[in-house]
Amino acid sequence: MDYKSLKIKDWAVEDRPREKLLAKGISSLSNAELIATLIGSGNRDESAVELSKRILHGVNNNLNELGKRSVTELQVYKGIGEAKAITVAAALELGRRRKLAELVHKVQISSSKDVYELMQPKLSDLYDEEFWVIYLNRSNKVIDEQKMSEGGNTGTVVDIKKILKHAILNRISSVILCHNHPSGNIRPSNADKNITRKLKEASQFIDVQVLDHIIVCEGDYFSFADESIL
Repeated sequence: MDYKSLKIKDWAVEDRPREKLLAKGISSLSNAELIATLIGSGNRDESAVELSKRILHGVNNNLNELGKRSVTELQVYKGIGEAKAITVAAALELGRRRKLAELVHKVQISSSKDVYELMQPKLSDLYDEEFWVIYLNRSNKVIDEQKMSEGGNTGTVVDIKKILKHAILNRISSVILCHNHPSGNIRPSNADKNITRKLKEASQFIDVQVLDHIIVCEGDYFSFADESIL
């Protein structure tokens, strides 16, 4: 049967996303079917599932890319009004926050991968560059995470005095620098190397160690410490 021209309510019960979820569990649904349950209906030419497939096709079936789409950008699809766009955006944001919540228990840093797993949910989906500092105690347990600056998609200005002031006030033993590259290029720029060197030199005067500088991209990262250029 060609379901494309039918409304979901006209489909066989076992093929309807919501009924399928109840009968077989939420994991049985494809990404398109999950989005279809959120938007509820399609348009005159497409069912909710077909419309959802087209939305996913527009981001190369990448949910992380879909999570970057604004409410306005989602509304370019026929059948997606403001309310449906808000619903999709809210669901994706909940997924992102769930991932962050799962990391709360991991408060001790033992490798660059730990840093990446901690910061990737915060940084990988951004259009603009942000610079964060992770503050640690002597046991490498995370005391605080602070966004120190944000800028365009090619760089951001970092205030060294602000970073060190927070370290002094909170009796921090070491810090890890972290920022994202929206371009997807994980290699450090000359500016990245310069700010790392300046922070390392300045932190020595207050007995704070710079343990690493992590550049986060979607699906990958670069560690200054791992590459022995810290």
